[in-house]
Amino acid sequence: MALRSETPPPPADRVPEAPPASGRPTTAQLKAEIDAGRTGDKVPAQDPGLSPLGTDDEAAGMPSDASRVSLAREEETRPRRRRAARMQTGHGANRWVMPAYYGVIAAAAVAVGFVVWFLR
Repeated sequence: MALRSETPPPPADRVPEAPPASGRPTTAQLKAEIDAGRTGDKVPAQDPGLSPLGTDDEAAGMPSDASRVSLAREEETRPRRRRAARMQTGHGANRWVMPAYYGVIAAAAVAVGFVVWFLR
């Protein structure tokens, strides 16, 4: 079976499931919610990180407190945040940026062309 070029090979093609609510959440559960797309800022996809979320805190001797992880999970998965992220599909309200950028580049090229033509 041949894979299409944009189809990732297993296990990257597995869509992760969001973890259930927990009384003592962990940073692994927060990362699983991000990978499952519940935070609204990423499509559901497996994302192997170089160092898992919270590793730096543990290495510094200050592991993440469950109450702080719980607060982070609540803030990241709020419906308001997901709705706002959905409305920003594509370029969202900034659709004018790229055409304006290309217009400035074209105007600069025309100006340089006129300067060179007049100085001949």
